[in-house]
Amino acid sequence: MIRAYKFLMRPTVRQTQALSEMLREHCSLYNGALQERRDAYQHVSKTSVKYGMQSGQLKDIRAFDPERQGRWSFSSQQTTLRRLDKAFAAFFRRVKSGETPGYPRFRGVNWFDTVDFPKDGDGCRWDSAPHDPVTRVRFQGVGHVKVNQHRPVVGRVRTVSVKREGRKWFVVLTAEQDQLQPLPATGSMIGIDLGIANFLADSNGGFVPNPRHGRRAAVKLGAAQQDLSRFPRRKARDRTANHQRAVEKVAALHGKVRRQRLDHAHKTALGLVRAYDFIAHEDLQIRNMTRSPAPRPDPEQPGTFLPNGVAAKAGLNKSVNDAGWGVFLTILHAKAESAGREVIAVDPRNTSRTCPECGHTAKENRPAQEKFHCVACGHTAHADTVGATNVLRAGLVRRDANSA
Repeated sequence: MIRAYKFLMRPTVRQTQALSEMLREHCSLYNGALQERRDAYQHVSKTSVKYGMQSGQLKDIRAFDPERQGRWSFSSQQTTLRRLDKAFAAFFRRVKSGETPGYPRFRGVNWFDTVDFPKDGDGCRWDSAPHDPVTRVRFQGVGHVKVNQHRPVVGRVRTVSVKREGRKWFVVLTAEQDQLQPLPATGSMIGIDLGIANFLADSNGGFVPNPRHGRRAAVKLGAAQQDLSRFPRRKARDRTANHQRAVEKVAALHGKVRRQRLDHAHKTALGLVRAYDFIAHEDLQIRNMTRSPAPRPDPEQPGTFLPNGVAAKAGLNKSVNDAGWGVFLTILHAKAESAGREVIAVDPRNTSRTCPECGHTAKENRPAQEKFHCVACGHTAHADTVGATNVLRAGLVRRDANSA
């Protein structure tokens, strides 16, 4: 099993400058490789440049520019080229499947925030001085950087990454663990229904309130974005001090909301994993749920469009994204795998319209957002609780079918 760890680094002023230069030069390498691919396709009879060809040029690039490109890890530069190759592979996959392609774009310095090292010991070294009471990580061209290690790393470190978030620097590790440490069995099972009014409703009748972190920060974030909009758009190197402070204020508010959302997801998922052996949830297609409505051309007046509810849908999409269902489900599956729990996703269709007592399914069974009233047997309950109960039953059926 592979687990990830993220620790705050405490670089010195010189190390901060070196880390920034490392990101800048890897960004330059990425953009240069992208430009080569574009030029080869446009001007050399639609020739495709592959990763192997660009990786083979790295030695010449490092020898030609030893001060900028030659001082960094060769393996990390190969990983940057692989990142571009994966972007093109995803582009061609979307073209073949008929989706919106999205051609790979050039990266600005502020939008290139991560450098990956594919192997511990190759251009980097985690905790290279075990006799030192302070944890450190060493990077080629930077040196030994202090790390605020708030928990032990279990397993063998596989990969190391440097990540910049605002003015903070983080090291991200992936470690391979040979043996899991499952939690003791509880003999309990539960179904959960994710929503907006309540973040989560379970089959036992419990509810987890929706914290709405984004909505609570909307006033401050709107004011900060309004202050930022007063400055003309400039590149990072051309910004004034006031412009840079406005940019950092907006980024800090977004970062706080993101950390609050992650903290809530971790705590909620951990509580479920500790209490239940089996957890069933809806298999939500969040990307489809938050898709903007297609425009509706007016057949009687060419060039005009009919109302399609895009404003109301935008508000719903904002609430769905603020709830962070996708982040929560990803964390839930990861914690469940580590703890030896079983999590199953089921089809969400009609889970809130089916009576758990008699099995009658009808749209009229849910007269209001929170109310469930079966028109066949008269059973009444909270609609989200009914949905969670049906999710649990569908999960058990699917588990039995898979075991058979």
